[in-house]
Amino acid sequence: MNIRTDPKALKADPLAIERKVVGRSHPHDSARRHVRGEAIYIDDMPELPGTLHLAPVLSPVAKGKLKNIDTSAALDLNGVASVITAADIPGSNEAAPILANEPFLAEDEVLHVGQIVAVVAATSFELAQQAARLVVLDIEEKAPNFDLDTAFDADDFTHPTQLLASGDAASEMAKADEVISGSLTMGGQDHFYLETHIALAILGEDEDMLVWSSTQHPTEVQVHTALALGVASHRVDVQIRRMGGAFGGKESQPTIIAGLAAVMARLTGKPCSFRLRRHDDMAATGKRHGFKMDWQVGVSKTGRIAAMKVKALANSGHVADLTGPVVTRALTHFDNCYHLPATDFTGFSAKTNTVSNTAFRGFGGPQGILASEAMIDEIARHLGKDPNEVRAVNYYGPGTGEETPYGQPVDDNRITDVVDRVMENAEWTRRRIEIDEFNAKSPVLKKGLAMMPVKFGISFNLTALNQGGALVHVYMDGSVHLNHGGTEMGQGLNTKVAQVVAEVFGLPLDAISITPTTTGKVPNTSATAASAGSDLNGAAAFNAATAIRARMAKAAAEHFDCPVEDIIFEDGSVSAGGRSITFGTLAKHCWAERIGLSEAGFYKTPKIHWDGKTLKGRPFFYYTYGAAVSEVVIDTLTGENRCLRTDIVQDCGKPLNPVIDLGQIEGGFVQGMGWLTCEELWWDDKGKLRTIGPSTYKIPGSRDVPPVFNVSILDDKPNREDTVFRSKAIGEPPLMLAISVWLALRDAVSSLSGGRYAAALNAPATPEAVLIAVDAMKEKVVSKDG
Repeated sequence: MNIRTDPKALKADPLAIERKVVGRSHPHDSARRHVRGEAIYIDDMPELPGTLHLAPVLSPVAKGKLKNIDTSAALDLNGVASVITAADIPGSNEAAPILANEPFLAEDEVLHVGQIVAVVAATSFELAQQAARLVVLDIEEKAPNFDLDTAFDADDFTHPTQLLASGDAASEMAKADEVISGSLTMGGQDHFYLETHIALAILGEDEDMLVWSSTQHPTEVQVHTALALGVASHRVDVQIRRMGGAFGGKESQPTIIAGLAAVMARLTGKPCSFRLRRHDDMAATGKRHGFKMDWQVGVSKTGRIAAMKVKALANSGHVADLTGPVVTRALTHFDNCYHLPATDFTGFSAKTNTVSNTAFRGFGGPQGILASEAMIDEIARHLGKDPNEVRAVNYYGPGTGEETPYGQPVDDNRITDVVDRVMENAEWTRRRIEIDEFNAKSPVLKKGLAMMPVKFGISFNLTALNQGGALVHVYMDGSVHLNHGGTEMGQGLNTKVAQVVAEVFGLPLDAISITPTTTGKVPNTSATAASAGSDLNGAAAFNAATAIRARMAKAAAEHFDCPVEDIIFEDGSVSAGGRSITFGTLAKHCWAERIGLSEAGFYKTPKIHWDGKTLKGRPFFYYTYGAAVSEVVIDTLTGENRCLRTDIVQDCGKPLNPVIDLGQIEGGFVQGMGWLTCEELWWDDKGKLRTIGPSTYKIPGSRDVPPVFNVSILDDKPNREDTVFRSKAIGEPPLMLAISVWLALRDAVSSLSGGRYAAALNAPATPEAVLIAVDAMKEKVVSKDG
């Protein structure tokens, strides 16, 4: 078997040979264009003659009956071409990604401040904004609700209740040595991508529509745009070369922007560009789900968990959007790295009069893991134990158990691998002693130290979404055209998929041309989400390229008069028995022999299955693992805080591109740190978001990155599952490692009691929240100790 020719050997034995392209650190394909300002985003595309610019008319109230829309003043402005409302949509006014009753434009009622009610088209961006302010909305206001408990008490939900149960939680809880309960609230998070939502719709012949959309999910945009226009999907072609960030915020939300741009283009006959201002983007589009977690856990005197009950109350916003599956993933990550013999997890999707919350990096997993780590901390403080000791007695393994509450075996366990490595790298024992000594001497500044592991499942919970497609052409000169169903949002997906194709053909990376994602080339794609972009699209491209290579290898064997097994594709040449020709020469020979040099590749994730009613099955193809140690310091007089050092060890399998993976680890961690420490969404009592824009919504800056930031990839651990070149996903898992910073803040506050009591600290742990927790701890010490 020739590992340079046989596709099974090439893919399945990642350590057998030295890779020439895969596994090497290549720069992002757009890196140079990014730093030079030459990367073209949708708003950078040359403006077509007659292009109209769109602006939204947003609801100023949180709930009410929409009685009338007066557009006359806007239409009187010179240069305003049109104003459309729900009545003008030629097809369906339905943009729901899963359920229904989620309109493009508000029709009879408004349900949150910032809901899009109408859209103005004008000859310039500034004029459209001016005209939008002149549209008068007659709304009969009604009493809104912003409170999760109120929604729960009223049974006001956007999605059916979900239950994940295993064992007999009530019985095990009753037999436990200790029963500990608590509540944790965590806020949402704005995606704050650099490029706000944008779409450009261009009317073609007959009913055709070309839509450039900043979207993670071109097929969803295609489907819903076609429905809005009242045409079949083949009439709509959606394209995207790159996004200026997305983080989940461009999975379902772009449908509305693209669909309305297409409707306006159809009605006016002009190209239409719809770009949201930052203020409008934050007001009108969804966030990470905030949650309230009420929990109860039964434990032994050693800290071993016997049973766990959680009521997870998610803030859905005014419609379901993707809340149902977000809650599902939260429920399936309450276990994190810990075996739970008996569980009772219930998930609710509370309806509130705020913007519909949506996908965000981690998709419910971060919220579930945050709750589980808070419980571990509470258990440890209650029992007077080191939190890491409590973690260790609960890790999945032969001595505890190796099956999750939803029935999936944990058979690729790397928990202790990453934990042991990060504890060693972080010099835990020495630093723990030094920090305790510092805290004993420092009356104002207090330090905290925490370690936490992560086990994160890779695959979409909905089995049908776990499929990918790619299209590969080899031209007569040996250059290669690559298109696939994934989308590039800065994460390096295009580079990784191109590396896969280059490796298969034995070509340098620059021989592969990366082209814009388009529904006209690769149809019926899944969103680039769930950290599965490389797994799905890389494997599809691998299958396409290997199919072409097999035909080329046969032609080369005939040319060299040798067995096909002797053919080697390497360094831009094709050789056998000491003779060689260039890859381009072979490509031209194949063309002359009428051998197909184009292939549509397809891939579907194996082994997975899921029952959405019982929440049982194997939803994940595999798990990734990581661990982090973080050190913080807080000022007990002001609540100000800083992360001083973080050490991370991340399981990436056999990385396709180590340097890109390191960038994802660092970026994901910092984004998670923002969610947990400084990014606070605050609505006033009228439902208006007041932390809107960079002046009031604090995202992490360069000075928030830990001054000592040590990141490493777990060595020599290829994926046990048959992923492309035995790599593992990397997009989402590192974000959850930032929970170590939040736990370290809790540890610093707890130091005021000598570590005996758990801190009453929710998320985000802003300076105000830390100061409140400090004051509460001081009061607790006085009340408990006298």
